Amino acid sequence: MKMARKWMVSVIVFAGTLLILSACGSKQTGSSSTPASTSDMSSSTMMNKGETAPEFSLRDLKGNTVGLSDVQGKKVYVKYWASWCSICLAGLEDLNNLAGQDNDFQVITIVTPDYKGEKSSQAFTKWFEQQPYDNITVLLDEKGVWAKKFGVRAYPSSFYIGSDGILTKSQPGHASNEQIMESLQEIL
Repeated sequence: MKMARKWMVSVIVFAGTLLILSACGSKQTGSSSTPASTSDMSSSTMMNKGETAPEFSLRDLKGNTVGLSDVQGKKVYVKYWASWCSICLAGLEDLNNLAGQDNDFQVITIVTPDYKGEKSSQAFTKWFEQQPYDNITVLLDEKGVWAKKFGVRAYPSSFYIGSDGILTKSQPGHASNEQIMESLQEIL
């Protein structure tokens, strides 16, 4: 009886470990002309050779419209994040510092009010105004319309867009400032 219990516990632990590892995914490359859907993006990093980035145009927290075309000719780092995501919140101070530096790229962050557990636009804006992050541009992607086009499947998620408007890399999970700068140095 003890041997059967030990065997059963081992099987459960093995199955749980396998499930966790399979959720992490594997490296993949893609070259289709349309953004990958959420179910298509099972990789931890995805290189998107030749894909034009989705041409978003969103409101910032002050009601101004900001679009990808506004930073045409510059490299862009786009970070999707959520106010309920502890990993996202832990990285905001570093991201604020990066956004405040004089770089050859633009830092844009996007949240998704009323989508995937995020607060409403009004509640998020009120909450964010109390935060000490003056350098971060936050855009509101109502109901995740553009998140779906980018293929966001986790928060935080990073997207690297070249000065030519090509989405060259997407990566779920936290990215340090060093990783962000390294990735942006590799693209046009």
